Amino acid sequence: MTVDPTARPAPHHAGVEAEVVDAGYLRKRELRTGTAGWVLLAGLGVAAVISGDYAGWNFGLAEGGFGGLLVALVLMAVMYTAMVFGLAELGSALPTAGGGYTFARRALGPWGGYATGVAVLIEYAIAPAAIATFIGAYVESLGLFGITDGWWVYLAAYALFIGVHLMGVGEALKVMLVIAAIAVAGLVVYLVGAVPAFDSANLLDIAPTDAAGASDFLPQGWMGIWAAFPFAIWFFLAVECVPLASEEARDPARALPRGIVAAMGVLLVLAVLMLVFTAGAGGSEAMSASGNPPVEALEVAGSSSALTDVVNYAGLFGLVASFFSIIYAYSRQTFALSRAGYLPRALSVTNGRKAPVLALLVPGAIGFVLSLTGEGAMLLNMAVFGATVSYVLMMVSHVVLRRREPDLHRPYRTPGGVATTGTALVLAAAAVVATFLVDVEAALWTLAAYALFLGYFALYSRHHLVASAPEEEFELLAAAEREME
Repeated sequence: MTVDPTARPAPHHAGVEAEVVDAGYLRKRELRTGTAGWVLLAGLGVAAVISGDYAGWNFGLAEGGFGGLLVALVLMAVMYTAMVFGLAELGSALPTAGGGYTFARRALGPWGGYATGVAVLIEYAIAPAAIATFIGAYVESLGLFGITDGWWVYLAAYALFIGVHLMGVGEALKVMLVIAAIAVAGLVVYLVGAVPAFDSANLLDIAPTDAAGASDFLPQGWMGIWAAFPFAIWFFLAVECVPLASEEARDPARALPRGIVAAMGVLLVLAVLMLVFTAGAGGSEAMSASGNPPVEALEVAGSSSALTDVVNYAGLFGLVASFFSIIYAYSRQTFALSRAGYLPRALSVTNGRKAPVLALLVPGAIGFVLSLTGEGAMLLNMAVFGATVSYVLMMVSHVVLRRREPDLHRPYRTPGGVATTGTALVLAAAAVVATFLVDVEAALWTLAAYALFLGYFALYSRHHLVASAPEEEFELLAAAEREME
């Protein structure tokens, strides 16, 4: 890296120092632009989430019963829908690969931007590790090629799908769309088999406890609703990754809002159908501990083995779709933070196909090591903690920018404005607390990792930022405009 001797030093702000680098620095860190239209962006959003429809959400039945999980689902659906509208606005106004980091950098300064970006990165680095353990379990249960669950399955998954991403974003997103389409088709096939087996009595077959407010509808009482929040989140976790594709999208001001809103619409429909008909066909009590709820619900209902086999294989595609797409997400968040100097700059160098090599490999290696623990449920709870922290910060960013920069060019505007994102903010804050109700150990481990990242910024990287990075230039231009007023 070389510094342009003719350029003026970037101003210091909020205790940070930034360098103005030459054009060669950014030429080594370019993504392929104009690759993805709104359909591919919608596919990215659905693919990132789809595994959550097949498994994970059902453990919320044990925390809150059908009623508790249903209320939690409604509240989290409101949160995500409101947040998606806010992200559509922010992404169309500030279209860079930084996503949430970009938005918070503009609204909350370098500390807020880094804190948001790291929370997002923790979510996306840990979630594939959890999914890898589930892929291993599926491969073993299906008896594919006589393979048993183990580290070699996780390694093969990381190596194969990181390899596809290294071929370039266009190829990766197209493969991702196909895998996601197969996974969605599998859910449709499952629902065709589950709907005839639906029995409303199965929904409320968990016996009430003596908790406050307990009933057949809320067997764990009022607190069961709150405890079910993290599991309701699994129906939507990672749809917020779509803005990370902004630099690689065609006409991001139009494509990004259409893509993320379309993805959210699909996910809302699937979430309601999967909760109601899985519990209604298999029974809430039985499904509350199931590792493969669609297949087990069909087995309880007496469906044919051919149908259960189809759904079982589709579930594997669902896991692969989410694993594949979240690899994309963590690489772009790592790339953006590295390009701006918040993380080591070598992580953002791209290859001849404009793929960020080390941004794909390094978080992948960390995720592979985490997958060796085999603690899939704990890893997912850790990912949820990182996600909910980032949601709080991103919604604060929307509110701040609406108040402070009302004239910022916004090709898309959030319906309801700050009332919409304010609602998402309140619910996200409640979801952060809910992660401690479900798994204190997971939340504390994630909090410790978060603190280490913040310490790195405080001690080192805040003195080595890159003023020429797009996200930093946004803020420099905004600061110059404010000084002229």
